[in-house]
Amino acid sequence: MEILEGKKIYFASDNHLGAPTMEASRPREKKFVSWLDQVKDDAAAIFLMGDLFDFWFEYKTVIPKGFARTLGKLAEISDAGIPVYYFVGNHDLWMNGYFEDELGIPVFHKPQEFTFKMDAERSRSTFFIGHGDGLGPGDKGYKRMKKVFTSPFFQWLFRWLHPDIGIRIAQYFSVKNRLISGDDDAKFLGEDNEWLVSYCKRKLEDKHRDYFIFGHRHLPMNIQLNDTSKYINLGDWIQYYTYGVFDGETFELKEY
Repeated sequence: MEILEGKKIYFASDNHLGAPTMEASRPREKKFVSWLDQVKDDAAAIFLMGDLFDFWFEYKTVIPKGFARTLGKLAEISDAGIPVYYFVGNHDLWMNGYFEDELGIPVFHKPQEFTFKMDAERSRSTFFIGHGDGLGPGDKGYKRMKKVFTSPFFQWLFRWLHPDIGIRIAQYFSVKNRLISGDDDAKFLGEDNEWLVSYCKRKLEDKHRDYFIFGHRHLPMNIQLNDTSKYINLGDWIQYYTYGVFDGETFELKEY
């Protein structure tokens, strides 16, 4: 991807809009929409790295109620020709065409590699990008659960529930998961115990990447993996309100 001079690439993750209630999350949603409105002026691309919503499920003709400000702003940005890329997280993994068809935003269910070239004078930078859930060693219980949630049969069963019932049940269990608040997860475990750090180091054994960008951990992190590669965790929009920005030469974590 070639980026014009003066443009930047933005990254954000883990808003969990709708948690613990729509009313309680609305100030956070307004703040995020304000950020989108600000960065669109010089954005070459915007990467949304998962768990934008605390729960999302697409029925054939129904999506969850709410989030009009966010969806409207994303439509505006996409319609203006600014690329937006969406990576599903563990709370909004049940996406099935709405973002692509209605907003013109591609959706990814697995990590992807991107190469950014800002101009002829600067070298290319390679990025490995994903939400981060289910990667690396350990967490076998969640990995088994994810296999169930992503199975077509389980999703078919869920679709048979009336949306008022299905969404209410899913929202209840989603909010009960303490991961959304970061209370259990937003604690630095030490580099040797950070499973995404281990995952990135293992990926570097096969191929060089300049940056590994993930969310999911709810904790802003910028860790040097070796002389030329970094692991970035974007934090969240619950406690930290942090985002990433790449100007073609350096990657920074900033607070809004």
